[in-house]
Amino acid sequence: MVERAKGEHSAQVQALFKRADVPCYCQYWQFDGDHRQWQDRCANHREKNVFGIAEQLSQESIVAFVARDKERVVGWARVARPAELSKLYSGRLYRGLPCFSEGRDEVRTLACFLVDPTLRRQGVARKLLKSVIELSRESGAKYLEALPRGATDVSDEEQWMGPLALFVEAGFQVVHDFSPYPVLRLELAAAANL
Repeated sequence: MVERAKGEHSAQVQALFKRADVPCYCQYWQFDGDHRQWQDRCANHREKNVFGIAEQLSQESIVAFVARDKERVVGWARVARPAELSKLYSGRLYRGLPCFSEGRDEVRTLACFLVDPTLRRQGVARKLLKSVIELSRESGAKYLEALPRGATDVSDEEQWMGPLALFVEAGFQVVHDFSPYPVLRLELAAAANL
């Protein structure tokens, strides 16, 4: 079952990140420091990230979905407006790309994907993506963007923005082919049901 992430899911979301040994707890996009400071925080001050996600979920200040297997959260997907992800879009890989020049208010971006390591490649990410597509369409967005790691020789753990094959299967089109970091976009009005 997939549902919108709320404060009641906080402990289970934290448990998912811990089981997967992912120290960011989906806090990178809000972090003001540089890359070295981020690495230090994840290595030595992980509790700040845990607190951050708990606070965001309790205040419902981020848009995310959880996939549950009974009472346990086994998947997480976050979606945001591009303006909320300035750290991503102003980074050296994506800064100034022509595909980001117009209509940004009509775009939602997949900002994070995480599936329990024991349940990967079993359809959890597909269910999460379906919910993200539906919510993005309902929110009035015209496009959903994905910025996955395009290399095929990387581990599941390195695909924290979601796997390229998942997006291609769902009908996303490559709008900027920049190996290994392509930009994909789905026109929501034309999106088929997964």
